[in-house]
Amino acid sequence: MKTVYLGMTADIIHPGLINIIEQGSKYGDLLVGLLTDKAIADHKRLPHLNYEQRKKIIENVKGVVRVVPQEEWSYVPNLRKYRPEYLIHGDDWITDNTKLREEAYKVMEEFGGRVIEIPYTQGINSSSLNNDILAIGTTPEIRLRRLRRLIQSKSVVRVLEAHNGLSGIIVETAEIKKDDRTFSFDAIWSSSLTDSTSKGKPDIEAVDLTTRLQDLNNILECTTKPIIYDGDTGGLMEHFVFTVRTLERHGISAVIIEDKTGLKKNSLFGTDVKQTQDNVEDFCAKIKAGKNAQITEDFMIIARIESLICGNSMDDALRRANAYIAAGADGIMIHSKSKTGEDIKEFCQTFRKTNTTIPIVVVPTTYNHVTETELQQWGANIVIYANHLLRSSYPAMARVAEIILENSRSKEADEYCMPIKEILELIPGTK
Repeated sequence: MKTVYLGMTADIIHPGLINIIEQGSKYGDLLVGLLTDKAIADHKRLPHLNYEQRKKIIENVKGVVRVVPQEEWSYVPNLRKYRPEYLIHGDDWITDNTKLREEAYKVMEEFGGRVIEIPYTQGINSSSLNNDILAIGTTPEIRLRRLRRLIQSKSVVRVLEAHNGLSGIIVETAEIKKDDRTFSFDAIWSSSLTDSTSKGKPDIEAVDLTTRLQDLNNILECTTKPIIYDGDTGGLMEHFVFTVRTLERHGISAVIIEDKTGLKKNSLFGTDVKQTQDNVEDFCAKIKAGKNAQITEDFMIIARIESLICGNSMDDALRRANAYIAAGADGIMIHSKSKTGEDIKEFCQTFRKTNTTIPIVVVPTTYNHVTETELQQWGANIVIYANHLLRSSYPAMARVAEIILENSRSKEADEYCMPIKEILELIPGTK
């Protein structure tokens, strides 16, 4: 029997997918190249199901003879490895993935293979099906596990802050297409700064966990993406263990706590205000207590190092990083108010010489000229845009208020506002 190669994601099984399997099996033994999470994640959203789950499903579909991993978005490596007589694909890639198609045709010509394009099944829209799944929502367990999957699958995990349900919807749905790739945010940052500010309170841990959970629940109800919680200092060690249990129970993927003590002062003040860094032993004890309190292996405690904020040395930051990892920290966040980002670069590159696996989190607020690609090359895994939705909303609202005052009516403010029809239809289920 001749070999027929079919590459697929197989995250959502629908009649169009079954049709292409049926058609392909008519030409020979159907070899399915199942794209891994890593192959998919840098080009489009992470699949709802992980690779092993998708593999088990496809192996049990009639007509499939064998399933192998496709480790790259491109078909070329697997086509050269297995040299199939036929490559089968839906004809939708003529417009949706032109580069992928051109590469596949070229490599099949190398060994005399043939490409068969199956007409796209009408009435099936994968994007609509995905939206239907998102409308159903997710479970705490699925959301909780998703951050670790993203870290394992993506070169950089892109995170944006949300401080209420509406901003959560923006993080959930924002998406652009460039070339053959889809870009979106992977996770949500629950910032203590933006949460406090949106309530008209200073960023000094004045808003307790119970109050923050009210807005966090609003975000949880209308999103499916994993959430990283800004835990400030974590509070007293005895209290932090309850914070961990509460966040984990709600399906939050991670908490980040900073190694400072006393009344919190925002790190971006740097040495302009008094900042007291915790001693290593006490902060390690807090990390250990948090890790012992969690129930699942999926929840993450990430240690935020304030050495560069407090004016201490790079050696101190690196020493603390190693100590916090030994205490059980699942990741390291290195923070700086430098506008160049050179200290962040030095930390990441030096740290990566001895530790290649622990995730590094960066927050390029002051060094925002540095691109995600550069940060990834330095060694960062997670990039958090920590306060941008709140910072952008305030000037817009203040300007509209001024325009209404200036004109004694709201007509002139229309250009700064969404049409009322759009705002009514923005939230699913409004009609």
